[in-house]
Parts: sequence; structure tokens; C-alpha cells
Amino acid sequence: MPAAAGDVNSTWTLAIRAAADQGRPRRAVALYLSSLRSARRPCPFALAAVLKSVSRLLLPAAHPLLAAAAASIHAHLLRLGLLAHPYPRAALAHLYARLPDPSRAHSLLDETPPWPPRGRAGAHSFLVSRNSLLASLLRSGDLAAARALFDRMPVRDVVSWNSMVAGLAKAGHLDAAIELFDKMPERNAASWNAVMCGYIAQGDLAQARELFEQMPVRSNVSWITMISGYAKSGDVHAAGELFERMENKKDLYAWNAMIACYAKNGCAREALAVFNRMLKPHVWVMPNEKTFSSVISACSQLGDLRFGLWAESFMGSVGIELDDHLRTALVDLHTKSGRIDRAFDLFRGLGMRDVVSYSAMIVGCGMNGKFNEAVSLFKEMSDAKISPNAVTFVGLLSAYSNAGLMEEARACFASMTEKYKISPSMEHYTIME
Repeated sequence: MPAAAGDVNSTWTLAIRAAADQGRPRRAVALYLSSLRSARRPCPFALAAVLKSVSRLLLPAAHPLLAAAAASIHAHLLRLGLLAHPYPRAALAHLYARLPDPSRAHSLLDETPPWPPRGRAGAHSFLVSRNSLLASLLRSGDLAAARALFDRMPVRDVVSWNSMVAGLAKAGHLDAAIELFDKMPERNAASWNAVMCGYIAQGDLAQARELFEQMPVRSNVSWITMISGYAKSGDVHAAGELFERMENKKDLYAWNAMIACYAKNGCAREALAVFNRMLKPHVWVMPNEKTFSSVISACSQLGDLRFGLWAESFMGSVGIELDDHLRTALVDLHTKSGRIDRAFDLFRGLGMRDVVSYSAMIVGCGMNGKFNEAVSLFKEMSDAKISPNAVTFVGLLSAYSNAGLMEEARACFASMTEKYKISPSMEHYTIME
């Protein structure tokens, strides 16, 4: 006899959960709606999968439809009499916890029956719900409420402890984070990583490295966190030494961290050398958007249009679409190579223009004698309420200078400090000579 539609083993439920687990949220939601149209009794496990899918579909947390979707599904659960079921209830709490104001998740969980819920599944669901709310409170910066919730939890797992330690460390309360870390009944690599991140955020690379060396087991995240910390501090030698010690050279994020380290610290040739190394047949790690963003940045620093064009072609061959980060990197490359028309095509295709993309275009126009275009872009930028930075003025001053408009250049130079509160650098003074 076939399983009932409301059963965890029904065809509908299995298909919905499979779609959700495979990262196909639209498919999961579509299947659930089809099951409703066929007048099947919804399964709570299918509903939990649908809630997770809706959460993935409506990213980021500020998505205007997220609150409406949560309220609609909440009402749906009430009508079905399934709000008390631990799995959809936990998934709904997680969805509410993603909202900018997680108070609705808090009130939903406060309505939860007294601890312990019935059965192992119920107890686990209760803990997952509390962990979701804890993470949301920490994301919103409400440390007091997060700590109060943590202290009230009758049962905590390593996820609860890690969330609280990481939240305290990220907020700059490193002493409190370390105190909690020392009390942990069990630790995993994420526990150590949280404290290590705290040290790195405070610029204490020596203490972070000491902790790193003490770790009983290191995850790839541990290595990448330490490499990124050295990259941020400009210590490319230490980052490179650590990268070479890594045993797992198949981790894309480790390669990305090392390439970005070199590219952001003015070591463009080294960045391209690492990129070439990851493509060797005996290594072969498939690059992604982040990889190419750093690679194109390195090409821009070197003025190596040929390699940059090859990278752009390679992206297309492996099916990588141009996002705004890649487009901005290519804008910078093409402007520095004098290909202003191609740079404008890429710039106009940006979904969201920011100070980085505007500045790249203005610098390119300034360098290539496109005075009118540079001034027009600066006005467009100002009209969009995007504040300029020091790089913007390098381009603008170059445009005035190359056009022989030194009086206008001096007025622009004065506005840097008077209007925009930007301190001139040696580069700005050199343009004005």
C-alpha cells in the first residue's frame, strides 16, 4: 500500500526534500504547490524543506518579500494545525530569525512547550531553533540579548558555544570570548577559529599564530583565516610560508586567499604565478569569480592586457558570468590599457555602480584625455549620492591637468579637503605640479 501524502515517505515529500537538499529551492517550492493542488495532506517534513527553500530564495535578509513570506507560511502552518510540530516550527523560527528584527522569532520560540519537548527529534529541533535565534541576535549586534538567551538554554551543543564565542570576538569583546572558550565542554576547529579571528581583528597576528600552532586539529578554514590575516597586515612572506605548509592543495578558497594576498599587496607577478600554478595538470583547481577578480586586478597593476584578455576569454569558456566585481575589475584593466569604449560597455552593464567602479572609469578617462566624460561621470556619481574617494580625485585632477585647465584643477584640489574631507596624497600633489 503506498504511503499517505502526509507521510515522510510519500512520493511528494521525498521529491520536495530531495530538491531542497540539492540546492534547488524553486523546484522544492513548485513541487509543494503542486502537491497542494492535488489535494494531498501536507507533510510537516516537506513543509520544513519548503521553509528552508524560501529562506534561500529570498536573499539577502533585507529582501522586501521575506517578512511577507514568513507571515504567510506562519498562517499556513496555523491552518494546517502543524505549528507545534518541531521541524516546521524550527524552520519557521530560522526564517524569522533572518529578518532585520528577530523579535518575531523570539516570541515564536517563547511559545514553545516547556523543555524537554517530546522525543529526541523534538529536543533536537528545539535546540536548532534556539541556535538559529542566537545567531540572529549576534548578527544584529544585540550581545546582551544573545548572552541572556545563551545563559537560559538548558542544553547547549558545540554550535551554541561557537556562536557565542565568535559573536563576542567579532564584537571586539575578546577577553569575554576567551573566557567562554576556556569553559567549553568540547571544542572543534570552528571554536579555535573564532578566537583566532578575534586576535586577527585586533591586529595581534603573533597571538593568532600561537593559537593556530596550538590547535589539535586544523580545518582548511583555519589555514585560510591565518593566511588572510597575514594578507590584511601586508605580511605576504608569512602568508606564503603558511600556504606552502598546507597539505590540502585542492581547496579553491586557499588558492583564492593566496592570489588575493599578492594582488592586494602590490605583488602582481606573484599573484599570476600562483594562478598559473593552480592550473597545472598535477594540481588543477577550477578557478571561480573570486579567483578571476584578483587575477584581473593583478593584470591591471602590470598593464598586462594580453593576459587579462586571455583570463576574460577563459572565464567565458568555463561558464563564469560577469558579476559586478568582475566587471569593475575589467573596467580598471581596459581603462588602463586605453580601451575606453570597451570599459564603458562593461561599466554600463553594472547592476550596481559604486565608488570603486566610478573611480576606475574616471581615472581611465583622465589618463586617456577624455575630459568631458570624466567630468560627466563625476556629476553622475554626485547625483547618485555616491561620495568620491582619493582615487576619484586622481582621475578628475588628471582630466583637468591633461586638458590644460589648471585653474579648474586647483578649485577641484581645494574641494578635496574643504568639501569632501579627503587628505591629498603625494600622487595628487604630483598631478598639480
